[in-house]
Amino acid sequence: MKKILVIEDEQAVRENILELLDAEEFQALGAANGQVGVQLAYSELPDLIICDVMMPELDGYGVLANLRQNVLTATIPFIFLTAKCDKNDFRQGMALGADDYLSKPFTRAELLEAISIRLEKQNNINQYYQQQIEELRNNITLSLPHEMRTPMNSILGFSQLLIRAADIIKPPEIREMAQSINNAGERLFKLMQKFLLYADLEVIATDYQQIQRLKSYDTFFPTESISYLLHQKAAQENRADDLQLNLQDAHLKIAEKYLLKIIEELIDNAFKFSPPDTTIKVINTCINNTFTLSFIDQGRGMSAEQIAKIGAYRQFDRKIYEQQGSGLGLIIARRLAELHGGKLKINSVPQQETIVQVILPCQGG
Repeated sequence: MKKILVIEDEQAVRENILELLDAEEFQALGAANGQVGVQLAYSELPDLIICDVMMPELDGYGVLANLRQNVLTATIPFIFLTAKCDKNDFRQGMALGADDYLSKPFTRAELLEAISIRLEKQNNINQYYQQQIEELRNNITLSLPHEMRTPMNSILGFSQLLIRAADIIKPPEIREMAQSINNAGERLFKLMQKFLLYADLEVIATDYQQIQRLKSYDTFFPTESISYLLHQKAAQENRADDLQLNLQDAHLKIAEKYLLKIIEELIDNAFKFSPPDTTIKVINTCINNTFTLSFIDQGRGMSAEQIAKIGAYRQFDRKIYEQQGSGLGLIIARRLAELHGGKLKINSVPQQETIVQVILPCQGG
């Protein structure tokens, strides 16, 4: 049984709506003013809210603004009741996140139709996100255990060998095994760091204040740390000659550590998925307050379908191309860009060229 909250200060109107909803087998709750309505919304978490606009103390706009700031109530379908038909009032409600308007007086059929449409739309949204959760769960099941098991097997295997044969293994062999254990440990540590960062970003995405805090930092691009990171990655891959940089000055509203993380993930992918002796270009522009940082490589690329399905813990063509990685890099870069008011774009022609762009707001340019 769907639960509907009616916030209406006119008793006769409120009771009529409640009776109608009861007759339609909804669980109907009533609130005589906006303050009580907000409290009921938090305690009852209704499936839909019907709210009058003009009310004393806290009007309908105040109710909606309050509810949209809380993750528990932010997505509840919200229908305004109003005796006013001014377009400015309509736009104000929609800007705050209202789903629909009903002008008084309204008929029983109009009210039920509005409720039916909003509940059906919300149901479709819930089904979509449930599918996304299920897909994420499946990807975790397939990818994460593999990524954790491989380095863990190395750590356990070599350490057990050292324990059993410590008296007969020669120092060079001990050093080689220790290096293998260290490499596996670093791989496992990096995986856990990525996992924790991804989880943290998903929590931040539900908190308006944390998002605003993220956008309060300043970074003047390119920093010495960014230049060092790019050259270091190229040197680690023995591809210093493949890297071409063309970096222009820009002022960004993002903490340097998060910008470094975006760049680290994207340059790692560019090296990982392109062959040696092919060029990797990193270039940027800042035009009309839009900063675009592009990573261009001539690697295996991605199809349009693969780009559309980018998500956490997903790798493509694992059976064809064996590589380390949980598939979290691109999703972390994309989420960081989104939380800072930007986005991640990918254009790719498989086996020819891939362009990955992180787009962020910038000042000047």
